Amino acid sequence: MRERRADASAKWRGLVSEQVESGKSVAAFCRERGLPASQMFSWRKRLREKTAAKFVEVAVKPAVENAPMPATRGRVIEVRLKGGRSLLVEPGFDGSHLRALLGILEIEA
Repeated sequence: MRERRADASAKWRGLVSEQVESGKSVAAFCRERGLPASQMFSWRKRLREKTAAKFVEVAVKPAVENAPMPATRGRVIEVRLKGGRSLLVEPGFDGSHLRALLGILEIEA
């Protein structure tokens, strides 16, 4: 049963992401794919609630003089996830892709 929910959640997470990236209205997007718009709105709300921002402690570490610089020119942000995992986010990232990825990673934890 959990697998079915996880599959449905992954399917709708992808559809919601596609709809946002398409720039089309929910009605137009769903009409093109033969999906009920009401279901899209329901899943958007459900996924938004799952991935709602939560406050976390942020610790700023002092710079180490001889530490090697990252390969990127800008600043890299490290997002620490449950279970000791982390994600490095470089400048110019796509916010919608990051939200979708975080939603997937936090559900799998």
